[in-house]
Amino acid sequence: MARTQGRGVLLAAVACALMVAGAARASEPGAGRVWIEARSQEVHQQRSTLSQVARAAMPAVVSITTRQVSTDSPEEQKGIGSGFIIHPDGYILTSNHVIEGAAQVTISVDSPRGYREDFPARIIGQDERTDCALLKIDTGRRLPALKLSSASRVEVADWIVVIGNPFGLAHSVTVGVVSFKGRTDVTPNGRKGDFDYLQMDASINPGNSGGPVLDLHGGVVAIANAVNVAGQGIGFAVPIDIAKSVLPHLKAYGHVRRGWLGIEVQDYSPSVAAKVGLSHPARGVVVTDVAEDGPAGRAGLRQGDVIVSMDAERVERAHKMRWQVAARGVGRTVVLQVRRGQQPLKMRVRLVEPPPEEPVAPAVAARSSPARQPASSHLEPALTGQDWAQPSPSSAPLLAPDADPAP
Repeated sequence: MARTQGRGVLLAAVACALMVAGAARASEPGAGRVWIEARSQEVHQQRSTLSQVARAAMPAVVSITTRQVSTDSPEEQKGIGSGFIIHPDGYILTSNHVIEGAAQVTISVDSPRGYREDFPARIIGQDERTDCALLKIDTGRRLPALKLSSASRVEVADWIVVIGNPFGLAHSVTVGVVSFKGRTDVTPNGRKGDFDYLQMDASINPGNSGGPVLDLHGGVVAIANAVNVAGQGIGFAVPIDIAKSVLPHLKAYGHVRRGWLGIEVQDYSPSVAAKVGLSHPARGVVVTDVAEDGPAGRAGLRQGDVIVSMDAERVERAHKMRWQVAARGVGRTVVLQVRRGQQPLKMRVRLVEPPPEEPVAPAVAARSSPARQPASSHLEPALTGQDWAQPSPSSAPLLAPDADPAP
């Protein structure tokens, strides 16, 4: 297994998942919602039992097998993971690291008569930063689909159900409770990303990544994604709200067209204030760097400014603001309420596409696991599909991609 320094988090898939996203307008031909929306239910309504939730969801949970060609071995490599059907036409949601680098992706689903059927999958879209991927299979029949709910509908200590294929054991069910919401201080495999994890104590193992995390109403609230191998009962899942915000982009473009302001922001702290010369305590996020040729720089934003609100919504955390800007997409205009010293300012900024990042050398398709380090030194990275790879024994409307993030 490869290892990461610091706060690395184990990606839980064998093949190898920001927060909030709201409804959007269907503004393009063929665009619209690619999932079935879960409707809110009254608290007094009788809740399903854990077993009922699991049984009802089973037919929509799929096994994913990937095949890859290794530069280190002449033999074909194999990886496994999980996913779930989100639309009867055969759209499947999974974690991007489940299918990343795969030359071939095969989906196993339950037939109406109860046996397993395999279908080749097309990769419709991928997004590394949110670890989401959209696949499509053609079966010639309508498929059972899970409804996408919202992570906002579960709270700490609420029960959840996880279904997946740990170590290739199809339709394995684990249960637990939500341990924490909004976990941003962990990093899967050391990758940069837009993560706002739902932490839970339900068991997650290699092969679970991409599988659904369900509430007691049977709605998907998150996607199983990562596990901390240094502890027990510490698993992480990507809130389904994040996936719902990127799915329209993945279907329309094959990738996410993120909005970009051209600034760096940080949560307020005395050390950040000293760094930018801010003399007064502030509520909001502090602008620590501005690209002069970026949209915010051209609008007049400066280092040391404090962004108090965006589109009339109070800004309190830098991480959340970064995600909301990205999720608004290219071409949208945002209204920023800014405080410069004691002076309030209002700025309108049109979001553009971010400049290309420096190219990063791709990971070797089937790397061997390095020697283990003492567990106390740092957290182990995940078994990815590449690490696990073994030559022998890792018509509803579609939502438009310019969705506004929900407040």
